[in-house]
Order: sequence, then structure tokens, then C-alpha cells
Amino acid sequence: MRVHAEEIVRRLREHGHEAVFAGGCVRDLLRGVEPHDYDIATSALPAVVMSLFPHSLAVGAHFGVVIVRAGGHHFEVATFRQDGDYGDGRHPDSVRFTTAVEDAQRRDFTINGLFLDPVQGRVLDYVGGQADLSARVIRAIGDPQARFCEDRLRLMRAVRFATVLDFEIEEKTWQAVQAEAPRLPLIAAERIRDEFVKTLVHPNRLRGFDLLCDSGLMAGIIPEILQLKGCDQPPQYHPEGDVFVHTRLMLSLLPVDISVPLLLAVLLHDIAKPATRSWDEVAQRIRFNGHDRLGAEMTEDILRRLRFPNDVVTRATAMVAYHMAFINVQQLRPAKLKRFMARETFADELQLHRVDCLGSHGMLDNLEFLQAKAEEFSHEPLIPPRLVDGYDLMQLGVPQGPAMRGWLEEIQTRQLEGALRTKEEALEWVRQQRAAAGASPKAAENAP
Repeated sequence: MRVHAEEIVRRLREHGHEAVFAGGCVRDLLRGVEPHDYDIATSALPAVVMSLFPHSLAVGAHFGVVIVRAGGHHFEVATFRQDGDYGDGRHPDSVRFTTAVEDAQRRDFTINGLFLDPVQGRVLDYVGGQADLSARVIRAIGDPQARFCEDRLRLMRAVRFATVLDFEIEEKTWQAVQAEAPRLPLIAAERIRDEFVKTLVHPNRLRGFDLLCDSGLMAGIIPEILQLKGCDQPPQYHPEGDVFVHTRLMLSLLPVDISVPLLLAVLLHDIAKPATRSWDEVAQRIRFNGHDRLGAEMTEDILRRLRFPNDVVTRATAMVAYHMAFINVQQLRPAKLKRFMARETFADELQLHRVDCLGSHGMLDNLEFLQAKAEEFSHEPLIPPRLVDGYDLMQLGVPQGPAMRGWLEEIQTRQLEGALRTKEEALEWVRQQRAAAGASPKAAENAP
């Protein structure tokens, strides 16, 4: 990718234009990290860039941005510019094409305002970014509050960079984040969601969580999480403290690589505890009856509000709805247990249950039981193909409708428990059950 990026730079220069690597790729190269992409800044106007690279795409020519395709990669080539006012708090109303020095001043943070001449291997630093990179500091370029008022998504980006790079946010920049945090909801939910996810799926997610809460940004993302503070729990099951402490502890116990639905389920699995908290006079303990059911409803509402995709909403909501079911897994019949373990969210739910236990009472007996069962059941599919179908039952006189569904479910249950192993055994069992039901056609139909 870098070879093709350098070829673009060279071609622009051969035609008399300035051209350098810009932004995040320079930051990463200076840190010894291979960039995911290469952005190029140039003095060439968009029309010139497009004439030099005929297959380019004018995705943001108004802002001086052209996508150049080379070697199977897409490169963002942007003309040096200075931005006008940001009327919507996200995009400039106008731009003026300018010099590299002025272009650096419009960027968000000093570590992202660096340029690199890849031909001569020379860094162009007009904003003090190299010093901040060495000091591991996130610092806004110029007036922090002005930078955040221009583009409020930078509030989230400050936290994300501090999280994924494990840098400190410089004091004035941090104060500006806190001051502007209440205005975060003015930008699109989708943009907030994307930065939120990038921050918390990172292994350093606990730091990101703390920064989002301490900055005031969480109040504009999922304010319900802040309501977990002070919601006390029965100490015999939750010696760690209130629901907020429990949730934070669970985040710290997650493995390095996690799915987005699992992350969201951990954050939201107890989101309804404040609303369902009650005192049981008989047992003399706190209870949260129905917090899993109400929590699933709240989870769906929250994730829809943040415009998460349907599949993410469905999976995360299911995990929240089922997270209390693990308490009774050792009492389930084999068929019900297999159906429970065969659900598509089960692997993530197992991780959710593990950190839920480790973040509270520490008892892992149900987890160990399920792991042993997974090994026991591993030699064949949890849910094998059905022995019979509706057509087979119709041949025996079973009518379509609820009765047939009942027969099919009961046959599958017996199959999962090993009582029926072949199609012939299943059909013979149905004949016997219908015969034993007596002469009444209705009784025979509903024999199971």
C-alpha cells in the first residue's frame, strides 16, 4: 500500500505540485505501526488531481477531497485547505484552498497534524505534534474549545485516541471536552455510535469507559449507564459494590477480542436494575425481579436510538434477556439444554456469564457445567436433522396446525434425549401414542 501511496506523491510532484503523507498514517509511521491507510495532502486542486488520475472519484471535491484508486487500494488525496465556519457543528460551510502550514492548523489534534515527505523521509511539523507524540499527549491544535465547536465528533475522537494509544489528554483539551460534552447529541447518532464502538472494543476499553463517564460524554450516549451509580445490590451475591462498579469490573474481565453485541450486552445486562430494585421483607434482601425482561426492552430502545444495525440489536437484546437463565441450566432436561446451547448467541452469552460471575460472587459452577456438556455433546450436532417432518405425520392422519407442531416438537425432544433414533422408531411411537389416546379423533390428534 505504501509503495502505491508514494507513487501518487511522486506523480503529483512530477507535475509541479506539493504532495505529502498526512494525518493518522504519519502518526502511526512515527510510532512504528503500519498504517491501515495512507492519506495524501497536496497543493494540486481537485480538478488537477482528477486529470492526473483518470479513474479517481470526486467524493468530496467541494472540500478538496478526491479518492485515487491504485494497486487495488483507495487513497484519499486532499488539497491543502482552510475551513470556514461550521454551521452544523460537524462540517465546514465553505473551504479555501491554501498552504500546508494553514492546512495543519485546521486539523484536530497535534499528533494528527503532521505531514511526512516520503521521498526525502522528512517530517513537516507545524503544530508541535512530534513533541506530543513523544510525550504521549492528546492536545487540540490551537484553541481546544474552538476545535470542538467546529466539529463535535472530535470530543469522541479525543477519548478514542487517548484509549487506543494509551495517551493522556492535555489539561486544557480535557477541560474543553468536559465543557462541550453536553452538546455531543447535536451530531448524528450514527457518528457517535461508531466512535463509541471503536473506543470500547479496544482492549484498553476500561480506560475508554472511564474517560467517557468522567468527561460527561456518556450522558449524551447512554445516560442510563450513569443511573447505575449508587444502585446497591445484595452483598452476599455482589460484594464488589453497586451496579455501576459491577458493570465496570465486567468490562475489565473481558478477553482482548470481543464482538460488538457482547460489549453492548455487558454494558446493558443490568440496565434495568435501578427501575426494578425492591426490598424483600421475608428474605431481608434486595431483589431486582424482572430486570432481565425489562432490561431487554431497554436495551432494544437504547440501541435503536443509537442506530445500531438490526442484527446487533437482536443479538445484544437476546443476551440481556437470557443472562439470568444460566442460573438454572443444571436443572434443564437434556433436550431443553441442547436447544439452549444451540442458540446463535450462546458463545457470547457464555462469556457474558463468565464475567458476570467473576465480577460478583466468583462462582463458576454453571459455567463449568456448560463447558463439560459442550465437550460431551461435541461428537454430534446439538440439533441434528429431524427424524420426521410434517408430510410424514400427514401420512399418519395428523392434521396441519397446532397439533402437528406439538407432535414435531415432542418427537424432536425425544430425539435429543436419545429415546428415538430413527425415522421408523419415531413413526411407530406416533402410531402407538395415537392408538393409546382412544377412539376419540380429537384425543388422537392431541395425544402428546
